[in-house]
Order: sequence, then structure tokens, then C-alpha cells
Amino acid sequence: MNICFYPDAAAANAAAAECLAGWLLQPAVRNVMVAGGNTPLELYRRIAAQRLTLSHLNVFALDEYVGVPLEEPRNCANLLRHSVADAWGIPRAQFFTVSSLERDALASVQEHERRIVNAGGLDVVVLGLGQNGHLGFNEPGSAEDSIARVLALEQSSIEANRKWFGADYAPATGATVGLRTILDARHVLMMAYGAHKTPSVKAMVDGPRDSRCPASFLQGHPDTCLFLDEAAASNLNREHVMQSRGT
Repeated sequence: MNICFYPDAAAANAAAAECLAGWLLQPAVRNVMVAGGNTPLELYRRIAAQRLTLSHLNVFALDEYVGVPLEEPRNCANLLRHSVADAWGIPRAQFFTVSSLERDALASVQEHERRIVNAGGLDVVVLGLGQNGHLGFNEPGSAEDSIARVLALEQSSIEANRKWFGADYAPATGATVGLRTILDARHVLMMAYGAHKTPSVKAMVDGPRDSRCPASFLQGHPDTCLFLDEAAASNLNREHVMQSRGT
């Protein structure tokens, strides 16, 4: 795991954008998975500002809130359509999402994962780190080989959802691709900023590699780049700080 820490989120996002752009422009890269939520939005904006030619990419959403209307602009599908697919020039036929409707979510996310497998797997995944260490909506307790599913969320995730939707919604279930699909990706870019992410960063990097912190499974991944600000990195073991590539 390449741990890159910077004085603040702005500097970390600039470095993350340079890393991601390099990956996206590799000739072999075709299939990219992107996370919703607030953390990656500045990264996506920076990639869009570079006006790269990315129309060859297939872009897949990581997960989706269940029980939120399809037309809600803050659900993952619409947020990523606006900030990634449209902003990066991805053809609509090459942008894939999961239904947020309760009756359709399970079948939708299962088909979503099958589509990824049939496309040859993921070349790049962009992730944020949940406060409880989740990846997508793979909550603590998720198995390393878990597959696409709909699952109940922990209270910390529900409260984060409530905040994201300004209390209009507080989804208690989520649809997500499984950890197996995420961990099989060739390149993983993860971001975590702010003091509220310090415990989950500590568990991810320094803790045991187990299901109590799903992000800890990335310790064994061959090419993960973790971008942190100083606040998020503040409790890491000194040896990890010394090995960091950040400035």
C-alpha cells in the first residue's frame, strides 16, 4: 500500500488527480469504478478540468442508497452521471449504475457485478473511506470474498447518509458490489480527509487484516494508493509516515 499524506485535502486532491489521470490514460485501462459521496467530488472535478480523452472508458458506480427516488440528484447514479460521466465525456451507453428502488436494487446490483465480470474486471477503482472502515456499503463483518448484495447499514453509516441528504432521507440499507470485485481491481485509489477519519485510517493501515475493518483487506492489494491529509494520518505508526510518498 502506497501511503501518501499531504498538509491538507487540496494538496492531496491535486496529487490524487495526477495519479488517477496517469492510470486513466494507460492504453490497457478500460473499466473504471467510481464512488459517490462528498470526498471524491473535487478529484472528479480536477480530472474533468484536464479535458482528457476518456470516451473509451466504461464507468461503473460502486454502490447505491436504497429507498431514495430515482430522480433524486444526490443519489449515486445521478451524482456520478453529472460529476463523472457527463463531465469526463463518457458516452451514456458506457455508464452503468444500480437502481435505488427497494424492489429492484438486489437484481440490479447483481446484474451490475455480472456486467463487470463479463467486461474483464476492473482496471481502476476510486474509493472513499467510511468512518467505520467500510468500502462501498460493505460494512464491518463483510467477508473478503463477498459478492454484490443489499445489506443493512450500521448507525454511523445511516447518520452519514442523513447528513448527505440534508435530513430529507436517511437510507438504512445500501446496494453494493462485493469486496471480491473491489479487491480484484488492478489499481485502487483511496482518499480519506479530516480528523473524523483518523480511527478508520488507523484500522485500515495499522490494524489486523480482517472483517472488522473491510478497508484493511487492501493491505494485501498489489497497487493501492491511499491519499491522506495530515489530520487523517495523525495516528499512523511512524514507520508508515516515514514510508509515505507525500510531502
